[in-house]
Order: sequence, then C-alpha cells, then structure tokens
Amino acid sequence: MRNKIKLIGADLDGTLLTTQKKLTSYTQEVLERAVKQGIEVMPATGRPWSGIPEELVRFPGFRYAVTANGGRVVDIRTGEPLFEELVSVEAAREVLKVLERYDCLREIYYDGIGYAPADGLKDIERYMDEPPMAEYITKTRVPVPDIRAKFEEENRGADKVQGLFVTLEDRNAAVEELRFVSGIEITGALKMNIEVNAAGVNKGKALIRLGKLLGISREEIMAFGDGANDLDMMKEVGTGVAMSNGKEEIKEAADYIAASNDEDGVARFLEEYVLR
Repeated sequence: MRNKIKLIGADLDGTLLTTQKKLTSYTQEVLERAVKQGIEVMPATGRPWSGIPEELVRFPGFRYAVTANGGRVVDIRTGEPLFEELVSVEAAREVLKVLERYDCLREIYYDGIGYAPADGLKDIERYMDEPPMAEYITKTRVPVPDIRAKFEEENRGADKVQGLFVTLEDRNAAVEELRFVSGIEITGALKMNIEVNAAGVNKGKALIRLGKLLGISREEIMAFGDGANDLDMMKEVGTGVAMSNGKEEIKEAADYIAASNDEDGVARFLEEYVLR
C-alpha cells in the first residue's frame, strides 16, 4: 500500500479519538507525517461541522472534513461547504413525526450546526450513559425551546436528523417505521441512536466525490471506521480498515482490521502499512 494511498478519511468517535474523546500525541505525530508525505487526511464523521474537535480544525495540513455522514463536506479553513446533500423538508418532517412518538432526544443539523431541545440537553443522562459522549453533545449542540418549532422556522433541507433513544425497543420500533419514509438513508453509529440522511448519502460516496475533485481515484482512498454509519464507507473506498473495537459487520466488510481506538489503531496501521 505504500505510495498508493493519497487520501485518508477517518471516523472520529470509536476510531480516531479515544473513548475519552482525545487525540493522542502519538496519533497526532503520525497524522502529521502522513500530511508531510502529501496524503490528504481528513475527518469522516457523523458529527456536524461544529462538533469537530478544535485540534482537528487547526491541525496543520488538514483541508477538508466529511461531516453529517457525508451530508456536508466542508473546507476546514473556512467552514464553507464544498458540496452538500440535504434531507428534504418533506422527508425531515416525516422523520420528526416518527421520532416524536418515542422517548428520544431529537436533533437536527443545519449549516453544520446541531440543534437539540434545551430540556433534553439538561437531562442528557437519560439519553446517553457514556459521560464523554454526553459531554460532547451538551457542549456542541445549540439548545432550542422546541425542535419542531426550529424545524418549521427553518423550513429548508437539513444536513441530518438524529434521535437518541432511552430504550433499544423504542429505537428498533422507530427504525421499522422510518423504513416507510421515502427519500432517506437510515443508519446509526451508536447502539441507541438513529441517524437520518438524504437517500444515497454516506461517507464513502462523499470521499470518492471529493477525491474526484482532487484528482484522486477510488483505489487511492483509504478509510477507517467502527460503527454502522461506516459500513458503506468500508465498501465504497479502495481500502477499508475497521477498528478491532468496531461492530462485527464493519469488520466483515473491511479489507483490514486495525487495533482499537484506545490503542492508537489508526496511527499504528498507517505506520506499518502506508507511511514511508
């Protein structure tokens, strides 16, 4: 693989970041080496643009970010979108109607910013029992009094719609209902969440589209991931690498398996197989 890979997209939660949502100094060093060797390295995340850690936004040599599962690809220097594929107003309205029937924290992303109901954010422990992830959500979401009112006020396409559920039973029931909504893609990086994008949107397609803009072929693109929203990415890019802590279906779809996110799996893999 040495001298072959020209673009690398890495999921954040459960992949590039540790369980505590940290970027280790070792991983930083390896990513810097990749950039110096002329490789385009970027986050490929379900997070909104506003949820990308500042150290990655400021990272030397990083130019782009795939956000909202590929719904919005941005220029890191400006935060402006290179391209976007949005959930239509009609589809988002139907999704919210379904989510409103369940006990879940409903979120909607516009222009790279995640919005969530203020009451739900104050009670985040009901919806997220992992303290590092709960802290990330409360720090990066803009609280609004009513998420439906925010949606109706915006009345335009959304980057992504998300629900964080209290019970797995409710989550699975909502997924079944959402299968009857047209124009959407359903996935989820966490056990108790649902992420909804426009039909056909995924991180892999976004990486390939960006690669075409940069003159980089599919075969020259590598991606790292661990969750269900990384499954299509593993299949779409030239080389898919799953984390050992990832879901079994992700590991089955990948070309390689790296060490876990808490073992600097991305960095160790790059050192061994990609960097000169």
